[in-house]
Amino acid sequence: MNYKKQEIKKGINLHTIKTDKFKTNLLAVFLTMPLTRETVTIQSLIPAVLTRGSKNMKTADEISKSLEEMYGADFDCGIDKMGDNQVLKFYLEVLDNNYLPENKDLLNEAIDKLFDIIFNPLVDNDEFKEEYVNSEKEKLRQIIEGKIDNKASYAYIRCLEEMYKDKPYGLYKYGYVEDLDDIDSKKLYKAYKDVINNCKMDIFISGQIPEDINKSIEQKLQNINEREAKYIVNEKEENKKQDEKIIKEEMDVAQGKLVMGLNVDVNTKEARYVALVYNAIFGGIPTSKLFQNVREKASLAYTASSSYLRQKNNIFVKCGIEIENYEKAVKIIKEQLEDMKKGNFTDEDIESAKNNIIAVVKCIPDEQDTSITYYFGQELSKFKMEFDEYSENIQKVTKQQIVDLAQNVYIDTIYFLKGVTNGDN
Repeated sequence: MNYKKQEIKKGINLHTIKTDKFKTNLLAVFLTMPLTRETVTIQSLIPAVLTRGSKNMKTADEISKSLEEMYGADFDCGIDKMGDNQVLKFYLEVLDNNYLPENKDLLNEAIDKLFDIIFNPLVDNDEFKEEYVNSEKEKLRQIIEGKIDNKASYAYIRCLEEMYKDKPYGLYKYGYVEDLDDIDSKKLYKAYKDVINNCKMDIFISGQIPEDINKSIEQKLQNINEREAKYIVNEKEENKKQDEKIIKEEMDVAQGKLVMGLNVDVNTKEARYVALVYNAIFGGIPTSKLFQNVREKASLAYTASSSYLRQKNNIFVKCGIEIENYEKAVKIIKEQLEDMKKGNFTDEDIESAKNNIIAVVKCIPDEQDTSITYYFGQELSKFKMEFDEYSENIQKVTKQQIVDLAQNVYIDTIYFLKGVTNGDN
């Protein structure tokens, strides 16, 4: 695998991941803007409306038919939240030219189709087609209102909202229902132009890429202006100890959802690797302390795990528990945090954690979309590292480093979603 980055224009980068592992080429375009309360909802509408029709493919059916004619090319799009940025994502996967039954440049055709959807929208008199906008507004309304349906996901979203209240990262990536009525086709097109003209733009191509692809991309983007790209560099935050916030909410649920947001107050170069190993031992893998002590030994949780959020220097504990077991579960989780501070874990625990992390890193090149996500994550931070070096740094983590880091892990927010009729548990 050979990764290269080239600036096509100021604020616009082309990333190529040359590999012969796959029979397909995967194209991705990421449009990155800062997360703000004013723009989060309207910007989340943009990908959906763009995929309803372009100037050359005026309906979703025409787009679908065009993709079918490209040997069943696979298109997808969506919204993501990465650090304090909102990212509009577009993907197109096509067969590599070497595997076609005829002499055809399918890669360049795919780039043209993808760029047509993104940069050449169906517009009349400076506004999107009203029918498309209204339809996608209703779909977005359903997505936003439907976030409550998955209770585990909802509890995590609510913990983030409380932990990052009045801050960009606390915003829901799809936005808010109360914003939708004020959005019309003209306002949406204005928001679209603001994104296209000011966003950080990253174009990824993974596969058996021809040498002249850079020139081809440059030519296709000749009408797109350079820019002082608007985005937030995802640097690890320094999180200070503060009083725990405890939020309990009631809903008609049979199983309680407990989410604990932890701050990690370190900001050294090695900290990201130490935090990954710490998290794996604490709750990130099946042999972790949370899994063994909260779920297996105490039988308090149906699920018990933790994850490390590098961009924000947080660890999130997630448990599905019987509602009456809230106090017991919190107590045992806090005991595991104290055990980590005291170094009550074995060399075998460390080795298992490292092996698990390294196995995940080694698998990244085996999936085109995962490789793209890895390099894009680096692009949005000041962190640049290839897979082998990453694994080497994980191997270097010592027990003392883990114990030292554990002294600076604090509970910030405890969120508990419980049943309506269960008193104050």
